Amino acid sequence: MSELVRFGVSLEKTLLDRFDVLIRAKQYTNRSEALRDLIRKELVQQEWQSGSDVVGTITLIYDHHKRDVLIRVMDTQHDFQEAIISTQHIHLDHHNCLEIVAARGNAEEVQRLADALRSIKGVRHATLSMSSTGREIG
Repeated sequence: MSELVRFGVSLEKTLLDRFDVLIRAKQYTNRSEALRDLIRKELVQQEWQSGSDVVGTITLIYDHHKRDVLIRVMDTQHDFQEAIISTQHIHLDHHNCLEIVAARGNAEEVQRLADALRSIKGVRHATLSMSSTGREIG
């Protein structure tokens, strides 16, 4: 376990009050946990911006009845197979499917994969959830 260090932070009362409302809404047990999460979030963003080795999930919603959408999703996944760790396909209803793609690699490559999947005609919604491999985040 890493060494715990205490430090002081000065904030305007109104900003602190708003922060306290936020941490209660997000069910943090204390301000320290909330601050740690905010710092980690910024460090993950920095990893992505610097082109580090990262992980992420790409979530797609598409109508599998749309012409060639499933083939195009699979072809794109094959084009990026070095970055894909795993995929999961879920049938939401008769028309809609959910595809979850776990990816790992260079941040730019994972972003290109997400963009390529998002741009496929017939994909209704796509999100990229960026995360860290955990090596550079404490």
